[in-house]
Amino acid sequence: MISVRCTSFLLGIIIASITWSFSLYFYSILSKDVDWELKNSSRDRTINSGNNLNLNKDFLELGLVKNSEDKWKREQGYKKYAFNVLVSDNLGLQRHLPDTRNKLCEEQKYDVKNLPNASIVMCFYNEHYTTLLRSLQSLIDKTPKELLHEIILINDCSDDIYLNERISQFIEINFKEKIKYFKLNKREGLIRARIFGAKHASGEILVFLDSHIEVNKIWLEPLLSRIAYSKTIVTVPVIDIINPDTFQYSSSPLVRGGFNWGLHFKWDNLPIGSLSQNEDFVKPIKSPTMAGGLFAMNRLYFFQLGEYDSGMDVWGGENLEISFRMWMCGGSIEIIPCSRIGHVFRKRRPYGNNEKQDTMLKNSLRVAHVWMDNYKNYFLKNVKQIDYGDITARITLRNNLNCKNFSWYLNTIYPELILPDEGKKTFNEKFNKMNQKPIQPWHSRKRNYTDQYQIRLVNTTLCIQSEQDMKTRGSGLILASCLRTKSQMWFETEKKELVLGQMFCLEATDRKPILGKCHEMGGDQEWQHKGTDNTPIYNLATGTCLGVSEKRNRAQIVMNLCTKTDKSLIGWNLIRSVIFNL
Repeated sequence: MISVRCTSFLLGIIIASITWSFSLYFYSILSKDVDWELKNSSRDRTINSGNNLNLNKDFLELGLVKNSEDKWKREQGYKKYAFNVLVSDNLGLQRHLPDTRNKLCEEQKYDVKNLPNASIVMCFYNEHYTTLLRSLQSLIDKTPKELLHEIILINDCSDDIYLNERISQFIEINFKEKIKYFKLNKREGLIRARIFGAKHASGEILVFLDSHIEVNKIWLEPLLSRIAYSKTIVTVPVIDIINPDTFQYSSSPLVRGGFNWGLHFKWDNLPIGSLSQNEDFVKPIKSPTMAGGLFAMNRLYFFQLGEYDSGMDVWGGENLEISFRMWMCGGSIEIIPCSRIGHVFRKRRPYGNNEKQDTMLKNSLRVAHVWMDNYKNYFLKNVKQIDYGDITARITLRNNLNCKNFSWYLNTIYPELILPDEGKKTFNEKFNKMNQKPIQPWHSRKRNYTDQYQIRLVNTTLCIQSEQDMKTRGSGLILASCLRTKSQMWFETEKKELVLGQMFCLEATDRKPILGKCHEMGGDQEWQHKGTDNTPIYNLATGTCLGVSEKRNRAQIVMNLCTKTDKSLIGWNLIRSVIFNL
């Protein structure tokens, strides 16, 4: 373990304008005061080992704020990390994950003895402690010992003065033989930190992972088997979703990586016919680009093809650069359906850098000028021109590797990409080739309703309705005399959304709920209740309950503490006497 004293090259934290409501207890039966602060590393594993949660029930308890300290932790966590650290702490280091693979993956067999071993490179900067430890614990628990050569963990000069000590102690006690821990003496950024990690690795395969992930069942073997078949293949897992508000783990569909002419990565549906046979659901999927946070490739090939562009700063654009380079210089990128890794999709990038220059723009300009030939003009005409540094070495690399041109890449690897100046006929032809809908869509166009009812405050004749009308997006909610009308009818979906009149979803904010466009991503639109009389209605993301300050007509509906002394102000009856067609 190498630990180098961090210099004063510190980065500021971007403070979000998002505010959240912090507090609450859901059911009166929920109790048990457990300290998840993880005060020392030997205790970390003891209190968290075997913490396999019931996904249907226990997630309701994880976001409960029991005291002012919990409330402060949650608030500061969103500001600093852009996810719910209270839930992450309460979740612990080990849990059961749903197996999100296609059933056919269970039939795939891997000869572990004949697969290459792997060095996992994980870099972090000011990462949340428990979330980072769970990432490491996940790797240790779910990776065959024969394949896990080492984990290279790199602290990119975090300015959290306690984080380094806590991580060092945890590794020293628990994983000293498997994890090599480095702390850089200045902030290098993700790109150069990964190069540092790769140069200190000695496994046959490099696996780059983000520091807020959890690997799923048999995740590594499918990645390694394709690289064992050919060292020029870069393999990418399917990236499942870990909700930043609740840490619930959910499946992602089979899609592939692309980009737009602003040089931003995007996910594309698969071309028509890609999933015509059963076996297609387990076969590798050729992908024009990759997201860049999670991938594996032969270590020697990584350096042979020019590692990362060290002239890039911090983060951004490096995924497109390496994607273009892989395809144009003799390699390929494959998404492996039978490898699944969950990733916390944070609400925003929670940190910046102390450089005044736009690093994302700088990095993208380097990509354009080195790899895109004349096609770079589609990007350049819409961006500010700034100094992007010396690219001589990267152009020399491209020439030495005898790489193909960008026209070949577009015509051969990504023919579906629409050029900005193409005619309507060509546009339609390309668009029609890409209308393959995901089998497991992120956003289903058809909502599956499971229940319908009015929501009436206990011991009153007052029901919840829109303050304006049910067709007004952003409207607040009020109490009004219960009437047999659709404007007071709430439709519950299988995603636990509450949709007023099948129009807009009930959405929690810091102070009061509003009607919002249904986004089908859970979080602030996911609600739980007992289904019985006098039930609280609890929002999973904010940890607060629907309530009122007083029992009167046109009283405003607000988000209250679920521990409110007067339970009649947060208790609701679900009235199903009025029935409409679902």
